[in-house]
Amino acid sequence: MNIHKGDIVKIISGKDRGKTGKILKALPERKAVLIEGINTYKKHQRPKKQGEKGEVVTVIRPMKAAKVMIVCSSCKEAARAGYRLEGDKKIRICKKCEGQM
Repeated sequence: MNIHKGDIVKIISGKDRGKTGKILKALPERKAVLIEGINTYKKHQRPKKQGEKGEVVTVIRPMKAAKVMIVCSSCKEAARAGYRLEGDKKIRICKKCEGQM
């Protein structure tokens, strides 16, 4: 997966198409990501102790990594990521503007 925690991504399909958000957690074994404020659902939670009230909480669900594209930091557009070797370091580059992501 070429998507990492902290990247800004744009949703390309699904109910949140067109929105952008920051990746909170990457789950490479499931090929999924958690995105801040995207793919949220309401969940009814039971009371934990007697006398407490139940509540409705907002939960962020994982989204398939194939449904998001990285937003390039230099050209500010959604683009595919490529790699280039500079010395002995491997860096991610934008396929549109060839700038560093």
